[in-house]
Amino acid sequence: MDLVLASASPRRREILQTAGIAFQVRPADVDESVEASETPEQYVERLAETKARAVWRAGEVTLGADTTVVVDGRILAKPEDAEEATAMLEMLSGRTHEVLTGYCLYDGSTARTGVERTLVRFLPLSAAEIAAYVASGEPFDKAGGYGVQGLASKFIDRIEGCYFNVVGLPAARIYGLLAEVGRDDGR
Repeated sequence: MDLVLASASPRRREILQTAGIAFQVRPADVDESVEASETPEQYVERLAETKARAVWRAGEVTLGADTTVVVDGRILAKPEDAEEATAMLEMLSGRTHEVLTGYCLYDGSTARTGVERTLVRFLPLSAAEIAAYVASGEPFDKAGGYGVQGLASKFIDRIEGCYFNVVGLPAARIYGLLAEVGRDDGR
């Protein structure tokens, strides 16, 4: 059974490749708007399942995922401009926030879904540090406006939970789900 990643994320591709999991890529094009009264957990899980179902074809198992950063119950998606990226980093500075990844493994009949939660604590950041990071361009394609595996790694004081979840995909959790559908991928 072929595995198809329903994402264009280079970070998700890298996680699967590094883990030795064979897959193809078929990005899903779905509306990522938050629905009224939807919790952050419901939001990422719904998007993951929507993505997985959108690209599924017979004989395949599809993997959909969506990652977001949450501060005080507020979803921080990808910043659209420097002003928004700056505001996000100011919000994260010196605080602990949640990174949530919704995931769905879909085989045409069963959707195995869930949400992985990781806590991340940022060091206090100066205005100059924030400005330099925003000027690097790195914040703009990442939920919450930062990449834990990039230049922002120096801002991270502590991570509680799965590091790979913060990058974009909880590798061990996905590995376990693949075993449930009969994929061994190195077991």
